[in-house]
Amino acid sequence: MSNALLDLLADRGHLVADGAMGTNLFALGLETGDSPELWNVEQAEKVASVHRGFLEAGSDIVLTNSFGGTEHRLKLHGAQDRVRELNAAAARICRGAVDRWREGTGKTCLVAGSMGPTGELFAPLGPLTPETGEAAFAAQAEGLAEGGVDVLWIETMSAADEMAAAVAGAARTGLPVVATMTFDTNARTMMGLTPAEFAALAPTLAVAPSAIGANCGVGPAELAQTVLDLTEADPDAVVVAKGNCGIPQYVDGEIVYNGSPEAMAAYARIVRDAGARIVGGCCGSKPDHVRAIAEALADYVPGDRPTLDRITAELGAPWSKAGRLSTHAPEGVRDEGAQNEGAQNEGGRRRGRRRRAG
Repeated sequence: MSNALLDLLADRGHLVADGAMGTNLFALGLETGDSPELWNVEQAEKVASVHRGFLEAGSDIVLTNSFGGTEHRLKLHGAQDRVRELNAAAARICRGAVDRWREGTGKTCLVAGSMGPTGELFAPLGPLTPETGEAAFAAQAEGLAEGGVDVLWIETMSAADEMAAAVAGAARTGLPVVATMTFDTNARTMMGLTPAEFAALAPTLAVAPSAIGANCGVGPAELAQTVLDLTEADPDAVVVAKGNCGIPQYVDGEIVYNGSPEAMAAYARIVRDAGARIVGGCCGSKPDHVRAIAEALADYVPGDRPTLDRITAELGAPWSKAGRLSTHAPEGVRDEGAQNEGAQNEGGRRRGRRRRAG
């Protein structure tokens, strides 16, 4: 089967992914605790407008509004029996936006079916088994495939068993798979995996992912260090960097992200130098941030692998330097005001299994 992701990557050299879905939906009126996935049938035009914003900003890959699309997430909203419907709707909205963009501009972009954690733990710590986990992800993947995605994009994982189940479920469709984990606990995932261990795990999965990488996490500096670790562990891997828009901080009881477009441009060039070939934003990232990424990489020729000193100077101190230097970004980077309520919700949703949406 042809691989649309690798074909487009071969043609362009690097690809720009999109930014945060939750942040932008909250700006359009989604309430804290509501299901973004239900908006695929209740507010389809608003979801489509988020996709259009990222396409106009320069994204080559846009992710569907289906991060919480397994039955385990949807049961929080009484929608556990609507997995196929809601995921197919998410894919059709995104597919429509991408196809119209191509008709108007001639530019080919890809639809990636977002698949996030179930919110449950696997045995012996929780109720899921490899079989029930795989079945849940397969149901989601089949809905996304029905709606017309080009690739299945597994993101924000923290445990090896859940990643294995997600890839196995996605593999049933025959579509290419991208797999990213979140390294937010002292250079490890919440469940203890290092980037090197993830790189070693990837080839052993039901299908080898077309790309692996990191999303969300703490801030751009930590994301950059993670990319360095991934590319060192597997220099041949296609690596994804999809970092938060700055560093999450509590301001007046809310999580806000302080990254400016200029900071995201600096992050984009650093992770590209570190070996990432797919670069985008995560929590807090709006079209302006993605536009800055796209412009920063448009004619950029990757240079030397970044040192931790360079990362610290441009983005702030990552984990390896946190004991000696401030973990806050330099003043020139920390000039973005508070993001909206979407950042708070999305940051909570993307912290692993124990925390749930809303």
